[in-house]
Amino acid sequence: MKDPTPRHLLHYVRKVLRLENYLKHPGDGRPQPQIPAQPLLWGILFCRVLRETSFLAVEEMARLSGCRSLGLSRRFGDDALAYFTERLDAAVTRAALADTVRLAKRNKAFDNSRFIGLAIDGTTAGRRRESACPLCRPHHNDDNKITCYHHHMSAISVVGAGLTLPIDAEPYGPGDSEYAAGKRLLCRAIRAVGQQFADYVVVDGNYAKAPFLHTASEFGLWTLVRLKGNLPELSAAAEKRFGGQPPDHVHTVGRDRVEIWDADDFDPWETLNWPSVRVLRYRQHKPDGEVIQADWLTNAPSKKVSGLSLFHRAKSRWEIENQGFNDTKNRYGLEHICHHHPNSILITWLLTFLAVVIERLYRIRYLHRGNHPIRSAQQLCRLLWLGLSRAEVLDSS
Repeated sequence: MKDPTPRHLLHYVRKVLRLENYLKHPGDGRPQPQIPAQPLLWGILFCRVLRETSFLAVEEMARLSGCRSLGLSRRFGDDALAYFTERLDAAVTRAALADTVRLAKRNKAFDNSRFIGLAIDGTTAGRRRESACPLCRPHHNDDNKITCYHHHMSAISVVGAGLTLPIDAEPYGPGDSEYAAGKRLLCRAIRAVGQQFADYVVVDGNYAKAPFLHTASEFGLWTLVRLKGNLPELSAAAEKRFGGQPPDHVHTVGRDRVEIWDADDFDPWETLNWPSVRVLRYRQHKPDGEVIQADWLTNAPSKKVSGLSLFHRAKSRWEIENQGFNDTKNRYGLEHICHHHPNSILITWLLTFLAVVIERLYRIRYLHRGNHPIRSAQQLCRLLWLGLSRAEVLDSS
């Protein structure tokens, strides 16, 4: 396998991931475009893979490194990128993300895992001192004074399958909530990837509400939700049942000892239409003496999903935090506001997710053919930078 180069990556995106039509027709809403959409779109995507996060950096990359080595047909400025992202249809990019993840499943990218999960969580991504767009949400200090304005989103990602791939993002502004945005996100994502794509959805305690659980069940997903004080009766019943008895099972997971309590006959609360609720408690003992305990509620069938499997599915929720938000914020500039316009902010989030999906599929699946080790994301980034510095060999024939 030859070392990856920018042009090899572009070929992979066009032909292997079948995104050539998307690059040419990404939902460009500019009435009279002077610059084609493809160089603008690919410039943003490729620079995100290179961890260059501003529109000005994309402009300088096209100008300094040469358009041919980047796979661009022409140069452009950062103002063109701002105008372009203001008018780009988010639905087309969302469809491209969903199509790419579905193609990954068809190409057996998740075959090493028995269950495919979806995780939903909320986060902040970008802040300003003053409100400048409808997505700005005020942040208050302890004295209830506004200190700054944040931009909030809910995101959904593939988890628990050995490859964490973000699928979609849903912003929420003043008057909206993470729960409402997450519910919209679940409905749109399942319709995009198909009801047979995933097996379960894992969320934190904020989503332990009957409408969300019913919606997941209607889509054929079993749900795994953190059980906290927001459901005091169920939480008290679980403590009464599990608190005074030894664990049902004890497992060794890596270097940890994991104790598991598991029962599937708890009564549902009044508005929940499940026949019964299954509650899992795990107590994880770390080698350094740290003990982690958590309760989860689910409707996963006990005959199909064991307590140990539920433990691993519950732990997969952290993938959206670690391989999702932490990675995209610290390495791919998710928090950087390139242009303070609501549609531009959303498009930048979605393109960041698409760049991460492209990078992970290319590095972990496509480049890992053979017996050589998987390259790290940093190694791939350096190789692509080296590819930009090489002079193109001209065909003299």
